[in-house]
Amino acid sequence: MMRVIVHGIGAIGGTVAAALALNGQEVVGIARGAMLDAIRADGLTFRSPGGVQVARFDCVDSPDAIALRPDDAILLCMKTQHTEAALDQLVAAGVTDQPVFCLQNGVENERLALRRFGNVHAATVMMPADFTTPGEVVSYGAPCYGIFDVGRYPGGSDAQDRALVDLLTAANMQSFVLDDVMASKFGKLLMNLGNIVRTALGQADATAIVDAVRQEGEAVLRAAGIPRATVDLSDPRRAEYMTSHPVAGAARAGSSTAQSLLRGAGSIETDYLNGEILLQARLAGVEAPLNRYCVELARRMLREGLAPGAVSPAEMSAAMGL
Repeated sequence: MMRVIVHGIGAIGGTVAAALALNGQEVVGIARGAMLDAIRADGLTFRSPGGVQVARFDCVDSPDAIALRPDDAILLCMKTQHTEAALDQLVAAGVTDQPVFCLQNGVENERLALRRFGNVHAATVMMPADFTTPGEVVSYGAPCYGIFDVGRYPGGSDAQDRALVDLLTAANMQSFVLDDVMASKFGKLLMNLGNIVRTALGQADATAIVDAVRQEGEAVLRAAGIPRATVDLSDPRRAEYMTSHPVAGAARAGSSTAQSLLRGAGSIETDYLNGEILLQARLAGVEAPLNRYCVELARRMLREGLAPGAVSPAEMSAAMGL
């Protein structure tokens, strides 16, 4: 059985590591700061609709603290703005032919990984999860914690994909092997285009603005000739395997973007979400003014230290010309 190294113990990485460890899988986590200290001291508290469990697994602060094995599978679970540094750590630690799986939003991580490693895999993650408190993650998905699409990058699939899918599914994360996994990831990218909008608006109704931003994103991908699969709430697998449910003692913090701002992380991943649409628009010779505004808004929120909910729908609609 492969050993799973989870690089980045946040909402997604923490849920994956906890679920695997609780199912008896050998896991090594890579974390930092207060999260690392908490896991080492007391394990990782895992809250879900089914209750509260404590997952215990080895956790280190860097890949070079791990005696790497040929059967290791490395799961990247950090935000894209931290991926390059993490990949350089893996190179320095001696990773060679071990499979590197990108369990991350956006589509840039795989490209960064392929510059350094030949055995790169992509994974679309559909998992409502939060990390706002060191030593604790919350998963709101049930009956399964999440749904994953997994395949090789840039295409195809192999036995390593099937092995990871089997491990994830056995740990209550329903997973599928796809030969065209990047179409799934571009579909998830479209979903994530609303993250900064909903974060900036807070509790205000963001539906109309998010729809406009996503429609522009779809038009750009069509112009660029990029296929995308439907993985949003209309995906029938969601009704069968995973919908969001309340968790006792927890309240949704919002998207990964909102969680980064709430934790004071100092960076958010908008450059690799709405910024990816802006990049593809420029490559295709078309305009993407709404997604350009989203990128500029994210930079403004960081620069001015704006909290979630700091922008009104009227201000945003006017700025976007809606």
